[in-house]
Amino acid sequence: MKPPIVIQESEVEITAIRAQGAGGQNVNKVSSAIHLRFDIPASSLSDDVKERLLALRDSRITQDGVLIIKAQQHRTQDMNRMDAFARLHELVQSVATPPRVRRPTKPTYGSKQRRLEGKSQRSEIKSSRGKVLD
Repeated sequence: MKPPIVIQESEVEITAIRAQGAGGQNVNKVSSAIHLRFDIPASSLSDDVKERLLALRDSRITQDGVLIIKAQQHRTQDMNRMDAFARLHELVQSVATPPRVRRPTKPTYGSKQRRLEGKSQRSEIKSSRGKVLD
C-alpha cells in the first residue's frame, strides 16, 4: 500500500473566523472557527490526484479549484484547525488511489446453455396453456 499523501502547511491558507450558532457571550467575542483554503491546481500533489480531486462533485470546491473547509465543531481554535486538516487529508486520501478499471467479461458457455434451457421450458409451459381441442 502507498504511504499517505502529506500536505505541507505552507500550501494551506488558514483564517480564524467567528463561529455560527448558539454559544452565549463567548461565541460573539472569540474567533474559534477555522476557514481552511487549499488551492488544488497550485499544490504539490501529483497531477492525477489533482485531476481526481477537481473531478469530485463537491460543493466545497470552487470554480477556480480552491477547496474550502469550514471547521467550527469544537470550542477551541486548535481543535478546529486539527479537525479541518483531518478532513482535508481524508478527502485527499479518498482520491489517492486510482479507481480500478472494469474489464468486461463474457458469459460462459454453460451459463448461456442454462439461460436458453430456462427460456425453452418457460415457452413449453406457456404453449401448453392454449385451448384444449376436442
